[in-house]
Order: sequence, then C-alpha cells, then structure tokens
Amino acid sequence: MVTTIPITKARINLGAVVKRVRVNKEYFILEKDGIPVAGLMDIDEFEDYLEMQDESVKRDIAKSTEEFKAGKARQADDLAAELLDAPKKATRRKSTSKG
Repeated sequence: MVTTIPITKARINLGAVVKRVRVNKEYFILEKDGIPVAGLMDIDEFEDYLEMQDESVKRDIAKSTEEFKAGKARQADDLAAELLDAPKKATRRKSTSKG
C-alpha cells in the first residue's frame, strides 16, 4: 500500500509512520508543497533494491536464469537431502579407508 502524506505530517508522526513501514510493509511518499520529494520503505527492501543496482549481481541473476532455462536447476528439497547426506558419505569413506 502506498500512502502520500505531507512531509510536515510525517515529521510530527514519524514514529508511527516508521512503525507502519516496518510492521505493515507500507510505503510512504512524502510531499512538500504538494510535490513528491521522498519515499519511505522498509530497510530490508531498500537494501535489496540497492543490491539489485550492482552490475555483478545483475550478471549473476542473468546467468542463473539462463542455467534454469537450460534445465540445470534442481529442487531445493533434493539439494537439501544431498547436503544432509554428504557428511554420512564422508564418514563412510574415512572408516573404509582405514582398513
């Protein structure tokens, strides 16, 4: 939800506005003399936005998308099972190689 409010009202109610941004994931557009001058969003989302501006991140996402389209993806459940099984296999290899 996006709410537009005068910057003076935001200043007076800053604590409540920030709480709505954080808890309810609301957005606010702050106006000065009826002109939008700033926006408020949750910091986690803002950090994600900044990260998406990084060219290396954009390249990594494009590469991942191409790999997914090429069928190189697998289900997260399969990967998790493989990762959980890896220590068991390593332990078996150690015990059989001691011979």
